[in-house]
Amino acid sequence: MAKARSIFEDVTETAKPAPKGGMIDTRPQGARRAMQIWLGLIFALLVAMIAVGGLTRLTDSGLSITEWKPVTGAIPPLNPADWEVEFSKYQASPQFQILNHGMELAEFKAIFWWEWGHRQLGRVIGLVWALGFAGFALARKLPVGWSRRLWILGALGGLQGAIGWWMVSSGLTGQMTSVASYRLAVHLGLAFIILGTITWYVLQLGRREADLLQARRSGEPRLFGMATGLMHLAFLQILLGALVAGIDAGRAFPTWPDMNGQFFPADAFYVPGRPLWAAFFENPGLVQFIHRMVGYAVFAFGIAAFLKARRSAHPLTQQAFLVMAVMLVAQVALGIFTVLHAAPLHLGLTHQLGAVALWVLIIRARFNARYPLVQSIRRTK
Repeated sequence: MAKARSIFEDVTETAKPAPKGGMIDTRPQGARRAMQIWLGLIFALLVAMIAVGGLTRLTDSGLSITEWKPVTGAIPPLNPADWEVEFSKYQASPQFQILNHGMELAEFKAIFWWEWGHRQLGRVIGLVWALGFAGFALARKLPVGWSRRLWILGALGGLQGAIGWWMVSSGLTGQMTSVASYRLAVHLGLAFIILGTITWYVLQLGRREADLLQARRSGEPRLFGMATGLMHLAFLQILLGALVAGIDAGRAFPTWPDMNGQFFPADAFYVPGRPLWAAFFENPGLVQFIHRMVGYAVFAFGIAAFLKARRSAHPLTQQAFLVMAVMLVAQVALGIFTVLHAAPLHLGLTHQLGAVALWVLIIRARFNARYPLVQSIRRTK
């Protein structure tokens, strides 16, 4: 029989220990802040690579290097003999024979350095990823579940390099004087997928796993769904923008809101010697028309998402959608301005970087809808 306790006995003597937190709190959190910095560096390098890639395309420099040498290609020509060998390879390409047959070695060097710099940035990104991943893994600083995510990120980077060569190779045969526009769209699209993945990872690393689990319970599914739809629509617009750049469609109709006096361009479905479906990829009028229409749809959907977010109970979620909406308006205005000036180099590149900013802000708003950050009443006053 249990021993009777005195009513004067100190209850602390037999009190049970306080319950521990959930199992998710006991998991190793890893070097989350250091990983954020590491992924942020990769993000910055990738944005620089997109910018250099845009300049490479707009200056018609992408076909200046006619071979894919992932390792030895990092060493550029170091003497006049090396330059002559590299130039002779370019002289055998359709671009030189059809468009640039009068090009001198000095002019070739200018376009060579753009393409070499673009590829070199890709190698640097791969090296930064490999060193960072190995360092965190060996130090056992990876949070639980993050090893697989980072391997996926590395695999996407390797796939991007292979797709880059697949794109370049399309312009080295037959009568091609530039890369195939649809391959350019795939290459740029994967770059934005990697950017979006890094953005999501950095945002997740900014909070503990337990905090994310708790925040998800306060999430706003409808607003998250709208942000997801907007993200997909914006991604389609990015692909269409690559098609526009790939065939210089942005310079064909320098008027707005009409297209050289018409709502729908004449001969939109005609491409000499090509089937009807090819017009959706190769006819400048049709490609730019579709890019404009989808741009209007992105704008309308984005504003609708912003208005929906204004009713959110979370001020930081409201702010995220407001910043996204401001950038959306700026990007649409920049697109119109670029068209009216026939897409010069500086405006075309600025518009492309504007797409990067808008893409990141859409993903950030989507993250806030999924994992809202609850503020105290005192902080919101």
